[in-house]
Amino acid sequence: MRILYMDIDTLRADHLGCYGYHRETSPNIDRLAAEGVRFDKCYVSDAPCLPSRASMFTGRFGIHTGIVNHGGLAADMRPIGRERIFNNGGEACEGNRPGFIETLRCNGIYPVSISPFATRHAAWWFYAGWREMIDTGKNGNEIADEIEPHAIDWLKRNAKKDDWMLHVNIWDPHAAYRTPERFGNPFVDEPLDGWYTEELRQRQWDSFGPGTPQEPSGGFGRFNGTPRQPAQIASMDDYKRHIDGYDTGIRYADECFGRIMNVLADAGVLDDTIVIVTSDHGENQGELGVIGDHAVADHVTSRVPMIVRWPGVGGGRVDSGLHNQTDIAATIIELLGGQVPTRWDGRSFAQAFKQDRSEGRDYAVFSQNAWSCMRSVRWDDNVFIRTYHTGLKNLPERMVFNVADDPHELNDLAESQPDLADRGQALLDEWTDEMMSTSDYPDDPMQIVLEEGGPFHTRDELKNYCERLRETGRGHHAEFLEAHPTGLA
Repeated sequence: MRILYMDIDTLRADHLGCYGYHRETSPNIDRLAAEGVRFDKCYVSDAPCLPSRASMFTGRFGIHTGIVNHGGLAADMRPIGRERIFNNGGEACEGNRPGFIETLRCNGIYPVSISPFATRHAAWWFYAGWREMIDTGKNGNEIADEIEPHAIDWLKRNAKKDDWMLHVNIWDPHAAYRTPERFGNPFVDEPLDGWYTEELRQRQWDSFGPGTPQEPSGGFGRFNGTPRQPAQIASMDDYKRHIDGYDTGIRYADECFGRIMNVLADAGVLDDTIVIVTSDHGENQGELGVIGDHAVADHVTSRVPMIVRWPGVGGGRVDSGLHNQTDIAATIIELLGGQVPTRWDGRSFAQAFKQDRSEGRDYAVFSQNAWSCMRSVRWDDNVFIRTYHTGLKNLPERMVFNVADDPHELNDLAESQPDLADRGQALLDEWTDEMMSTSDYPDDPMQIVLEEGGPFHTRDELKNYCERLRETGRGHHAEFLEAHPTGLA
């Protein structure tokens, strides 16, 4: 069996045509979705980049691996401890709690990765299990042109072999938007989808927090902008330029994906290859006051595209089940005939997948600890968000949104429907109790982040950001943050 795993960083699901977007950002991905299965409700358990891939590639949630932040103690994998054995080879595949890649190897797959991820995030554990690892050397600042040649070269030499997986990690949709100018702007004459209005932009402009129009893309006023990405969203023209830049990055990555697929076709193996397209997280573009970043645990940041084309399994359908992304890894292992490791949090739904039906979780939990400290839960059409540290953003402690009717999270129902918020909190409490009861460690990694001073990217920014707030006529917000360093009253 051959597997192509396209890992496109910061790829928001609803900016793809196959997920309903009105712009033609993804013709090649859309074609794959028409032939495969598109998962509509797939959420990473832990965002953003480092904790997300830690969960996907270990099969375990951050509350168990310990990786929930981008720095500090909660950015490192927890040791196995007394149960650690000598190696993961031979008959010892279960012994050291193997992740996705080691488990693939135990099932006869030759796994190869083309990605700078491990270097960018000091993720030493990510190297485990790969037979070949190509680090493209620019710490995630690569454009697709610098990733694609390695993928094409490897495939030209190996595509006709059997039992391999090629993981290709493309970064172009990630800020700063840096698609080469020669690519042009495919969307220069295309309107936006209209949900983000001048009234909302002005309200966010007068507010505060990294990601708001005066400090977009996670900045604190230090981002200088790029030709495709303005340093501030001072007008709706700026917002359009910003969205055009993001969508162009998606289209650029999509064309790269198309050329890689063509290599498989030329080798005569495309129809026999499992193809997966997904991401590590989405990208808020104004939702919750965050523009051009993945700084919260909401529907937009945590929901990812997941498209799987599996030879012999019915395609052209939508899986409406609720899944954590780790469930996909577990399902792949079972579909390949393997056993899902007992310590994984991912749950296989392989039988339902083969029978062309949807089968998911009753609820799914997802978290954020790098730009804010949040845990959230999706059930039915609702997302409940519990904030423990805002990361200097203007957000309340509890929020609830009906994301079927309100996908851009404009109407918080927490006050008008407190029973809904209480239900979300009860599900979070139930999940946390269950996870901690099966943890090897007594401490919740989110609590470690809070004790260290909060999310890594904002923990030392309070003084400087308050100075900026005063310099830009928002001194009353500075006074609030100085009185409430977690951002919560």
